[in-house]
Amino acid sequence: MSAKHSKKQIEILIQSLGVLVVDDNQYMRKMIRNLLVNCGIKDIYEAADGIAALDSIRTMAPDVVILDWEMPMLSGPELVRIVRSPGVFPMPDIPIIILTGHCERWRVVEAVRLGVNEYLTKPVSAKALYDRLLSITTQPRPVVQLGDYYGPEPRKLVADVVDDAVAASTPSVALIQ
Repeated sequence: MSAKHSKKQIEILIQSLGVLVVDDNQYMRKMIRNLLVNCGIKDIYEAADGIAALDSIRTMAPDVVILDWEMPMLSGPELVRIVRSPGVFPMPDIPIIILTGHCERWRVVEAVRLGVNEYLTKPVSAKALYDRLLSITTQPRPVVQLGDYYGPEPRKLVADVVDDAVAASTPSVALIQ
């Protein structure tokens, strides 16, 4: 897909999405459904837990999964680990947006490490959700396998982060000539 789309093309693209909302809280599922409807999305599926979500992904084949972090039986991170298992799960490339009330840095880092496409915190606006859906559909990052990692190509490669950390912790050395 090209980076430039007309407003009409974007509208059609977003409206054509099938979205699975996974949250154990029925009220939150209803709220997210309403936000998605306001974004123009018509095909919205729901799952109340991670196990039902795995089944829904297999049978409904949604275009995007919006996933809560904390759920009984199978948490959001556990579900992502299962889905991002090529050869084990039939749709390992499906875009995943974590939508959670938790905004701790370690959770964001963990979500990225697991291979989620986007991370949003509750309460979420329709615009923030729409922007993430737009990013996933109009500027998809290629799915890559880097060692144990399987998911969207990181925006900043792990090696770059390690190099930055090493550079930051290495004292400057003066060269004597």
